[in-house]
Amino acid sequence: MTLNDQKEQFSFAYARAVAATARIAVVESTVDDDSVDLTFQQRAGGGIVRSPRLEAQLKCTEIANLQENHVSFRLELKNYDELRTTDLLVPRVLIVVLVPDELANWLEHSEDELAMRRCGYWLSLRGLPASDLAGDKITVRLPRINQFNVAGLQGIMQRIGNGGFP
Repeated sequence: MTLNDQKEQFSFAYARAVAATARIAVVESTVDDDSVDLTFQQRAGGGIVRSPRLEAQLKCTEIANLQENHVSFRLELKNYDELRTTDLLVPRVLIVVLVPDELANWLEHSEDELAMRRCGYWLSLRGLPASDLAGDKITVRLPRINQFNVAGLQGIMQRIGNGGFP
């Protein structure tokens, strides 16, 4: 398994742990050709939209530029374009999971706790302009207030359930 494979699996485990705790089901895409790795599904939901859904592209990095109010991340232009479109039935977000530099520090466990080191942030790129940059990557800024945690995911699903966007 390569380091990139490990990062991918770690980000999936992180997202699944958050969703399980939030009582939200997760479906994994068998083919990621449309910048969708996971779909989050909430049964019922209580809003005007029954059973809200959210699609997500997951990334994992130890090389993130952590600023006071945001995390800068270099995203492939293909993913940027597929996440920013507005003609989707199911809203999409980018989730970037940060991990420590050293693989040995990603996870710690004992009989009393399981600690996954660092955390994830989410960003909706819906409606952002096309990039005029030459190259294959664009820098996006994920607000540090948008932690991908239980309360954050529940809030996203509630907004979608009420007919809004993440």
